[in-house]
Amino acid sequence: MSEKKMTSSRRHHLKSLILGIAKDLLEAEEKQIEEERVHYMEDKCPPLSLPGSAQELQDLCKQLHQQIDVVDEERYDMSVKVAKSDKEIEDLKIKVQDLIGKFKKPALKKVRMSADAMLQALLGSKHKVSMDLRANLKQVKKEVKEEDKEAVGDWRKNIEDKAGMGGRKKMFESDA
Repeated sequence: MSEKKMTSSRRHHLKSLILGIAKDLLEAEEKQIEEERVHYMEDKCPPLSLPGSAQELQDLCKQLHQQIDVVDEERYDMSVKVAKSDKEIEDLKIKVQDLIGKFKKPALKKVRMSADAMLQALLGSKHKVSMDLRANLKQVKKEVKEEDKEAVGDWRKNIEDKAGMGGRKKMFESDA
């Protein structure tokens, strides 16, 4: 037991002292921020003295418009700088992730989708694409031959029709 343990009352006392000091520091920081705000407003916004004549009022308006333009330019420049630094931070995060080489692969869920639903999800609801392949096929009507109907009727007539084809009729007659 070389290490001496701190009693709970001592720990509580030190904790309260630390919290008191932190509270004082926060109050001082708030006062400093408020003073800086007041000082900045006095520098940027001098007290307004309204002139009596119309010409002096117009000159004051022109001067205020010029100041507004300057402030807008500064605001735009600041927003561009912030956007650029955000982009750099994101690129650096990606580079760090690449250097570490450990990528967390998300668990993918099986989703049953029809081809139409998949194309609609990929292309958006604006595009109406149908995957009904049969609708795109050419319609072909089968021609019914009149000879087929007659051929079914009498087989002897069919043989006589084919008699002129290399003497096949003779083959049939010789067998009989």
